[in-house]
Amino acid sequence: MLVFRHTSMAPTVSIDFLESPLSWDEQQLQTHLSSMAAAIDAHFHGRSPLLIGIESGGAWVATALNNKLAKPLPMGTLNPAFYRDDFDTRGLKATVTPSKLPFDVDGQHILLVDDVLMTGRTIRAAMNELFDFGRPASISLAVLFDIGHRELPIRADICGETLALPPHQRVELRGPAPLVAEIRDTMA
Repeated sequence: MLVFRHTSMAPTVSIDFLESPLSWDEQQLQTHLSSMAAAIDAHFHGRSPLLIGIESGGAWVATALNNKLAKPLPMGTLNPAFYRDDFDTRGLKATVTPSKLPFDVDGQHILLVDDVLMTGRTIRAAMNELFDFGRPASISLAVLFDIGHRELPIRADICGETLALPPHQRVELRGPAPLVAEIRDTMA
């Protein structure tokens, strides 16, 4: 059973997990991305922020969002792997792609993009790395999914969909093309 609660940002969905896992096909995600692109225009009121996607899912979402905007934004990618505070529980991937910011961030408005907002630790790590590149005028956050489980006081300014998931479940985005997502059980 799905229960939708609308908020000012995005609908919140509570899921009865006795059903089969919930998934989103490319068309459903494109609908979310179109809504998010409209929200970006409204949020920045004519200003042109720099768009920065967090590797890898956030970079896919940033690219897809940029394709939906009336005027594409300058875009870069961050890989905050070395800035994380949870190496002891997550480890480090064998290959880490370098961050690519082909612009100066000093004094700029930044739109940081990620696929899933959960604890807030990835966003904190990304902001720490971003400040190594300079001092932005502002940082806003856009995420495709917010699943809660917050450990840090971080929230999205623009969100495609908010889900109330139990601690043992996550949203997994696959892409870059087509973008699809599904809920995965981490205890399986």
